[in-house]
Amino acid sequence: MEELKPNEQRAKTAILLIWIVMALEIMSLISGFLQFDLLQTIAKGGYISNETATTNDSREQIIAIIYLIAFIISGITFIQWFRRAYFNLHLKVNNLSHSESWAAKSWFVPFVNLYLPYQIMKELFHETKELLIKNGLTISENSMTKSLGWWWALWIINNFIGQFVFRYSLKAETVDELTISTLASIFANIIGIPLALITIKIIKEYSNIEPLLNELNDEDESMNDYIISKNNESEVN
Repeated sequence: MEELKPNEQRAKTAILLIWIVMALEIMSLISGFLQFDLLQTIAKGGYISNETATTNDSREQIIAIIYLIAFIISGITFIQWFRRAYFNLHLKVNNLSHSESWAAKSWFVPFVNLYLPYQIMKELFHETKELLIKNGLTISENSMTKSLGWWWALWIINNFIGQFVFRYSLKAETVDELTISTLASIFANIIGIPLALITIKIIKEYSNIEPLLNELNDEDESMNDYIISKNNESEVN
């Protein structure tokens, strides 16, 4: 039976990048509150100097650019880990719902990306748990995450708010419009923090049990393949 491909370093890299993204979420959140305070001052007829306004705009732009770069790199490293984990499960389990390539491309196909990554992640945990238990390996209940539903709900909400902020901020000109955009951005940052923590938790939990797949009894798996082969021959005959 083929050995699993290494995935530990991919997990560590993905986790590190998610920590960085979360730190930037916190920075963006603080910056958003500062901008909201300035907008409230203007709305109440207060005076804001050009220097203060320019400093605020520059700070927001710099944080946004750094965040975007970190988010893209983080997304890449997460998908690399995710695809490798699903690939490794394919080595041990026959007839999974999707090919391992879907663990990557499912994030980019419109509409499909609203449900398929979650289904694959759920299958990843479920099938791994079933396989390990079937082969008599003891698994801690804490190792099988119960956070997948929350993870995916926060991801969907965060993405919809992010798209709203991006599109709305492009046409926001008045103080009221800028305030709405800022509040939406603050809300997205608040959601992004627990989303990052749950994602880290999921990666850690699966990374703890993935190496156990190498401890499976190759003879049992060979027998399963033999039975499947015989069944296919019977159907042909």
